[in-house]
Amino acid sequence: MKVLVTGGAGFIGSHLVDGLLAQGHTVAVVDNLSIGRREQVPSGVAFYSLDIRDPKIEEVFRKERPDAVSHHAAQISVRESVRDPVFDADVNVLGTLHLLEVCCAYGVRRFLFASSGGAVYGEQEVFPAPETHPTRPASPYGIGKRAVEDYLEYYRAAKGLSYAALRYGNVYGPRQDPNGEAGVVAIFTQRLLRGDPPVVNGDGEQTRDYIFVGDVAAAHQAALDSGVEGVFNVGTGRETSVNALLALLRPLAGAQVREAHGPAKAGEQRRSVVDARRLREATGWTPQVTLEEGLRRTVEWFRSQMGNAK
Repeated sequence: MKVLVTGGAGFIGSHLVDGLLAQGHTVAVVDNLSIGRREQVPSGVAFYSLDIRDPKIEEVFRKERPDAVSHHAAQISVRESVRDPVFDADVNVLGTLHLLEVCCAYGVRRFLFASSGGAVYGEQEVFPAPETHPTRPASPYGIGKRAVEDYLEYYRAAKGLSYAALRYGNVYGPRQDPNGEAGVVAIFTQRLLRGDPPVVNGDGEQTRDYIFVGDVAAAHQAALDSGVEGVFNVGTGRETSVNALLALLRPLAGAQVREAHGPAKAGEQRRSVVDARRLREATGWTPQVTLEEGLRRTVEWFRSQMGNAK
């Protein structure tokens, strides 16, 4: 199968590309490199430095004729969406609609969408949250993800485009960008390795469902291969506070530095953890990497990168 991965030079997208290639698929990548890195795209993979909103995206489809599209190109920061909701909607909603129209015009059979379990559900009533949980997003980012899920159902019903929307937990692992506002594991890891105090927003008791990027790539592969349709959570079902996360990271990094505290951030929910039973029952997928092991791999990767930079 030929799969076009948008955002394929980024954190999650590049791991997905690696997994698809390992399974024997042909892959092409579209990424505007606003946060992605060209060197994370394997040699031999067709690469297009392009924004999904650019009309030239049609030329990529005309040339590549993908069977499926995995859509990971996005504005990824909840805080940025609060600061500039118009930009967030332009990229994440209108950009996706543009992509869906081109998919239908060029006969794409399957569309996989990177959604967000935490941002879509908002403040939860049930822990962990199943896909049937009410969706009350607390940020423009979450509103946009939910809107795209609704559009996907429209395109399935009206135009026959098969889709799966994967509501990710808090994804972490090697290649995550520590310099932006997304990715607390990457941010904490880099600061600890440098001997700088990590900054905890609020009291640190806010929780997330941390899932290793390799398990996310495997979930995506399972959804693609099985042909399942609809919305699926991708997470561990394990709730971990920021304070507990930092306590696990500190000895792995060999750091004694104490954390600093900053104000809580607007648009971020207090607790978030998802129930991935539906995906497991439909495909057999289950996460394989424990939080402790995933953090160890992540710290080692960041340590190696800092060594290479010397």
